[in-house]
Amino acid sequence: MTDAPVMYPRKPQRIKGRSIAIIVFLSMAALFFCIPLYVLVVTSFKEMEQIREGAIFSLPARWTWEAWSYAWFDACSGLTCEGLRQGFWNSVAILGPSLVASIALSMVTGYALALWKMKWAGTFLFVLFLCAFVPFQIIMYPLIRLTVSLGIYGSMTAIVFVHTALALPVLTLIFRNFYKDIPEDIIKAAVMDSGSFWRIFIEIILPMSGNILIVVLIMQITSIWNDYLIGVTFGGLGTKPMTVHLANMVTVSTGTVSYNVNMAAALLTAIPPLVIYFVLGKFFVQGIAAGAIKG
Repeated sequence: MTDAPVMYPRKPQRIKGRSIAIIVFLSMAALFFCIPLYVLVVTSFKEMEQIREGAIFSLPARWTWEAWSYAWFDACSGLTCEGLRQGFWNSVAILGPSLVASIALSMVTGYALALWKMKWAGTFLFVLFLCAFVPFQIIMYPLIRLTVSLGIYGSMTAIVFVHTALALPVLTLIFRNFYKDIPEDIIKAAVMDSGSFWRIFIEIILPMSGNILIVVLIMQITSIWNDYLIGVTFGGLGTKPMTVHLANMVTVSTGTVSYNVNMAAALLTAIPPLVIYFVLGKFFVQGIAAGAIKG
């Protein structure tokens, strides 16, 4: 009969100074963002009488949804007093076509540049690289002239067109770099099996693009939904996105400023992209990680 091995208690691990510094820094960074968000949320549920007292960190004495209801149904944006409803549906109508057009075109272009040998591919990539870093303000006036000449200025079509055009350089480079690491043998075998350009893309490339699609989808939703400058520049009176309505509500007011309504309107505008992050956030991290490992 053998003696049982002697088990020694493990020494408790001490927290290193570096770990403490990281925890302190991350806590400060979280507070930097969480404190304004806390003030935003609690103010939206307060009545104006309590807000005038100046205690911005206090909880509402009486929780009420009146500010939220007024911001959604009755708040004035310019000459119209229909709340944020119209702007919300305008943003939805802009978001859908912009996502489909920008992602579809950039996927096909990136696929062609990465896996099909073309003489002009290098020059085209260089032009895309330059366009990706051109500030929007520089090309805003040419885009205005272009949309005017096409007869779409002041419409949702113009906003969708500009969003698509501005997203193509960056998204094409992203898809091209992702597809570049696909083994050439797969494409050669598909070509030998009488696979055409579109058949290879639909049956082979598209099913392999799930991870990068989630990344690009979240990037585009955030960019398009939060945009203000394109919407206010290229949209008409009835086609302004939600951010433009929010800006008009906050900056243009008569009489007493309703801070609770402004805070509620800001939260209503921010909720859709936040929901997307909560739903697809895990897949976004997986897509980034997959791209990093793949490269």
